Amino acid sequence: MTDTAPPAAPSPAAGPLLQIRDLSVRFDTNDGVVEAVKTISLTIGRGECLGVVGESGSGKSQTFLAAFGLLPDNGRATGEVLFGGIHILGMSRRELNKLRGRRVSMVFQDPLTSLTPHMRIGEQMAEVLGHHFGIEGEEAQKRCRDWLERVRIPEAARRLGQFPHELSGGMRQRVMLGMAMMTEPELLIADEPTTALDATVQAQVLDLIRDLITETGTAVALVTHDMGVIAQMAERVIVMRKGEVVETNTAEALFASPREAYTRALLEAVPRVDGVQRHTASEALGPSPGPDVAPILTARDLKVYFNVPGEGLFAKARKLRAVDGVDLDLKPGETLGIVGESGCGKSTLARAVMQLVPVTAGNVTFLSRGMMEADRAAIRGMRKDLQIVFQDPLASLDPRMTVGSSIAEPLLAFEPGLGRQQREDRAREMMALVGLDPALINRYPHELSGGQNQRVGIARAMVMKPKLVVCDEAVSALDVSIQAQIVRLLIRLQKQFGLAMLFISHDLAVVREVSHRVLVLYLGRAVELGATPDIFADPRHPYTKALLSAAPTPDPKAARERPRIRLAGDLPSPLDSRAGLRFLKSKLVDDPEAVQYRPKLLEVAPGHWVAEHDPVEAVVAAA
Repeated sequence: MTDTAPPAAPSPAAGPLLQIRDLSVRFDTNDGVVEAVKTISLTIGRGECLGVVGESGSGKSQTFLAAFGLLPDNGRATGEVLFGGIHILGMSRRELNKLRGRRVSMVFQDPLTSLTPHMRIGEQMAEVLGHHFGIEGEEAQKRCRDWLERVRIPEAARRLGQFPHELSGGMRQRVMLGMAMMTEPELLIADEPTTALDATVQAQVLDLIRDLITETGTAVALVTHDMGVIAQMAERVIVMRKGEVVETNTAEALFASPREAYTRALLEAVPRVDGVQRHTASEALGPSPGPDVAPILTARDLKVYFNVPGEGLFAKARKLRAVDGVDLDLKPGETLGIVGESGCGKSTLARAVMQLVPVTAGNVTFLSRGMMEADRAAIRGMRKDLQIVFQDPLASLDPRMTVGSSIAEPLLAFEPGLGRQQREDRAREMMALVGLDPALINRYPHELSGGQNQRVGIARAMVMKPKLVVCDEAVSALDVSIQAQIVRLLIRLQKQFGLAMLFISHDLAVVREVSHRVLVLYLGRAVELGATPDIFADPRHPYTKALLSAAPTPDPKAARERPRIRLAGDLPSPLDSRAGLRFLKSKLVDDPEAVQYRPKLLEVAPGHWVAEHDPVEAVVAAA
């Protein structure tokens, strides 16, 4: 069950596939000319994987967008770009369209803006085959279905008929990867291709990219801020900062002995799933609440079901069990990390606890008050002590409101007696507390960076000093240095206010350093629950083992030699009533209409609960 190392770099005699010489990129803006890229040079050999890392704004993406003629109208590129020995900088759009999508494919970070919203998935994928190969009709649909299956999308045939908004973010990213790979390009430019993906899916996607390199000799430009992905995939690494290359080296040498202070700072900021801390002792998580402390939040047998229309005209609706009987307790000053793949019910569980989605069954008690029986006015009153921080701060902040107004907005609802100046003073106080310059109080969200906007979201959630905050992927899209700052901030606020947190994330390394306990969800059900050290050091459930073995680590040697645990079989559909018995097939009744056995949680050690499952060997495939 060990992975093979990435393919060896191609022979220099083959010549570089891509050469960029003295490339500069400038943008004309209302504030003058902005230099995004400053005379950088790089090469990518045939079959080579080049990692390009750096924080947001370092010029990583703009380098490749400029090279292949994808700059906006206010952008200008100068220098020299050769692809396969042909000068392409300044090529006509007609010539570039023959190159892009066929010989060069790109995968961008946000698949929702890359996919056409009014076209079905199958139509968009088939369009690529028709344009470049003249393949249409049934043959095109078959190839599209095959590629969706290769990127592990369940019910691939049904997904072809769906629109982008009907898929999760992780599924949309996998659709983009399938579209990019199906032409078997000479160069794949992968711009943050795994940022929104779960650990297991990310590992599968990286395996797919590695297979593409091996089978077709495709070169890959891997643009990312995830040093764990770079350690696993890249042969050479370029580190960029403020539009310039600050360091170039082999992956092994760069991770073992970085020459530049900026590179060292990047590596030190990376969270480690192996438990190596990136914070000082004073910045680390506080102790767990004692056994005599009463829970602030309790949920029992919580269920959230959605009706999904059948595919035929008269087909009956099917139930999607997004949350299927979950229990949890949370104490003051405690953080419960909730992990699992896309579609496992993490966010739905959090929203059910907050009464933001209709609950099908179960009970939720918050501050000794039952939320299921409470009317709307009572729940609104509880919101003062129950807040949420979302993944995308720009999507959750009103673009027409200044950041000061956004932070002070809860005060209007819960402390209407405060005057305007008092609200502004409280907003300034909270901005300083979360590390924002109070002088930014009259700025708008688009005038701040992603990290600053995330701090605004945290400040808005904290301005009422709530008892419980839900962090729903609150740091997943941030650079590692900003992510480290936000994690330190959350830990500090928890210590200061005795705050309880539900921390939802697909990043297991972050969950390890911010959580006292961890709840592992699989298709709406809990499969393992325990103290963080127990879950990471002694995982018992096959699904937990697979998640942890797939988590990237910023160490090239360890990443490529570490044993990998893969689950046997295809990912089941959450609509299939038999899916929950993937790990306990000995109890499975092979009838989709039958009432299936529900695996029980068993206490295998004090405070460590694991769902019933067959022997690990029965559900794990050799890697």
